[in-house]
Amino acid sequence: MTPDKPYGRYIDLFTDFGFKRIFGTERNKDILIDFLNTLLANDLPPIKTLTYLDKEKA
Repeated sequence: MTPDKPYGRYIDLFTDFGFKRIFGTERNKDILIDFLNTLLANDLPPIKTLTYLDKEKA
């Protein structure tokens, strides 16, 4: 570990890159579904599946 990076490698979820890296891949689809269901627990029925679009619209 270096003094400027005391915790080693990590991904900052408050950045666009970090959020997309964790929640924006098919491999992590179950993490996103759990996150959304927790966030929206009292407002909507539970999410069971989701679909990722092929390209990002700019």
